[in-house]
Amino acid sequence: MSDNSISSHKDPAVTITDTAISEIKRLLQQESNPNLFLRIGVAAGGCSGMSYVMAFDNNPGEHDRQFDYNGLKVVIDGRALPYLTGSVVDYKGGMLGGGFHFSNPNARRSCGCGSSFTC
Repeated sequence: MSDNSISSHKDPAVTITDTAISEIKRLLQQESNPNLFLRIGVAAGGCSGMSYVMAFDNNPGEHDRQFDYNGLKVVIDGRALPYLTGSVVDYKGGMLGGGFHFSNPNARRSCGCGSSFTC
């Protein structure tokens, strides 16, 4: 599927902090494929029923929505948007508890590790 099939939106459904954008760009630079973008989504599973998914991808899907974050191309499957709209993705470094963290206003319950939720 070509990039032309991706719907592009100016107002992102998900906020990504500057710290997270910087870390994602740093990780992207380590990859050997300049066509990669960040895919954010949800999948069934995890402690609370649904898990957050973040991965580099270069294969856009039929229902994808594309967002631009200061030059960072982010794609979210349209079917995941209702679960993620309003969320904030942040990155915190550190020896314990470092990594990407989601703050999701749609989550009725989250697990202790913060990687899964229930709507």
